[in-house]
Amino acid sequence: MGIIWTILIGFVAGLIARALMPGPNPMGFILTAVLGIVGALVANFLGRTMGWYGDGEGAGLVASVIGALIVLFVYGLIAKRRTP
Repeated sequence: MGIIWTILIGFVAGLIARALMPGPNPMGFILTAVLGIVGALVANFLGRTMGWYGDGEGAGLVASVIGALIVLFVYGLIAKRRTP
């Protein structure tokens, strides 16, 4: 159940992160949601690695939004390099 909850939180976090950091390149709804889910998984992994969360706990909405913002920022840098 923990991974499903992380995916749902990541979906919402991706939408919030995209609203906070729109960026110059238009992204589709699906890519925004996927990057948000990746951000939530990254926040969950980093939180467990640093000892902030236990084995059964997951990252909350705020940490997931921060993770999604980081992933969106990195994606923006990569997408900017690809575009001539």
